[in-house]
Amino acid sequence: MQSDSDRGSRALARFAVPGGIIAFCALAFWLSTQFERVPPILKRGIQPSDFPQLVIGLIFFLTIALMLTDRSEQPDPLSGIVWKTMALLIGFTLVAEVDIFIGLALFAGSLTMLWGERRLGMILLVSIVVPVAVFFLFDGVFEIRFPRGLLTNLWYG
Repeated sequence: MQSDSDRGSRALARFAVPGGIIAFCALAFWLSTQFERVPPILKRGIQPSDFPQLVIGLIFFLTIALMLTDRSEQPDPLSGIVWKTMALLIGFTLVAEVDIFIGLALFAGSLTMLWGERRLGMILLVSIVVPVAVFFLFDGVFEIRFPRGLLTNLWYG
């Protein structure tokens, strides 16, 4: 039998994450109101703030729906591999300050090993092919230039 304090702490935990998401949505919506408006004569379609506000509204309503309909029990604690993956993401952001592709190569290879791959050839393939494919897809196809770094300085000159 659950005590009143145990029931209260579960109720608080049940609404903590959706409450955080709603607070984030409110902040993001407010930030999107700070975008400059396009004059009507130049407007083709929607204003710059309209699309983010639509996405934020969708997230808000889905969060409310989740709060009202989800009756699942408290989830199990996160496993060690989840914490290690999050640590790799933090490491990637730090190394990406030097060069995004060095960070991506290290992250892809480390994640491959963390998730169980032991064949050196496959680890090297993922470590090299993923960053190269991302670079040429975005730089060549989408024409998006990446921030300068050790390797991108060699390519961009």
